[in-house]
Amino acid sequence: MDCVLLFSISAVLLCLSQALPAMVLPTDQDIQSEKHDDLDIFSRILEANKEISDMLLEGDLALPKTRNAMKCLNDYCKWPKSPSGQVEVPYTIARDFYDDEKAVIENAMKSIAAKTCVRFVSRSNQVDYISIENIVGCSSTVGRSGGKQQLALSVSGCVSHGIIEHELLHSLGFNHEHTRSDRDQYVQINWQNIPEATAYNFQKKDTNNLNTAYDYSSIMHYGRTAFAKQYGKDTITPIPNPSVQIGQRTEMSNIDILRINKLYECAL
Repeated sequence: MDCVLLFSISAVLLCLSQALPAMVLPTDQDIQSEKHDDLDIFSRILEANKEISDMLLEGDLALPKTRNAMKCLNDYCKWPKSPSGQVEVPYTIARDFYDDEKAVIENAMKSIAAKTCVRFVSRSNQVDYISIENIVGCSSTVGRSGGKQQLALSVSGCVSHGIIEHELLHSLGFNHEHTRSDRDQYVQINWQNIPEATAYNFQKKDTNNLNTAYDYSSIMHYGRTAFAKQYGKDTITPIPNPSVQIGQRTEMSNIDILRINKLYECAL
């Protein structure tokens, strides 16, 4: 009798184990991935660029060899228009990206093209072009710098829609929002929370703001804790309302789109 009962219980437990899905506990990698997904674009870029941060300005700006990235003389750093009125930006994508990664990059390009007169075109023999490469970090020069200009999109953290748009907007000529000339009216820079060695990343520039409003929701805006001395401390605080969200990571804002169209005189 006891043997029959034990056999029955064992059979029931076996059936239950087969019927119910196994409980899968999150790994350390899963937990880190979740935390990473919560980061704003710039925090993700800084994480990806930590090995090369001393070679970049403001976390992801590469200095071109042909000119100072801070100045754009005679509109040279703008990409030219074709006779049809479209702005054509030739590009190449390195062969070591997988097809799905190439698709994410090209979808970001299409997103910009759908709302502006900018068209990213596969390079044939153009002298000036963007070379999108799977190298360390996420970075770009500002505007057209002449010849082959590298746009870094490491597959380890940089191939996401928002980050790609961010770097492509750099390549079109746009700086970070927090460095524009009138920023002190809209954000407070908390210098006490910024390491002295990285304070240069918060210096204002003599920018052409294209008569557009300061944009807290720009995809080009730093997150509020960028370069902080201590985790969680604000380096940038919106004013007068400190609770305003900055550092979004999903898509160009309406003002981002407006600025592209104004800079390139798009007739839409």
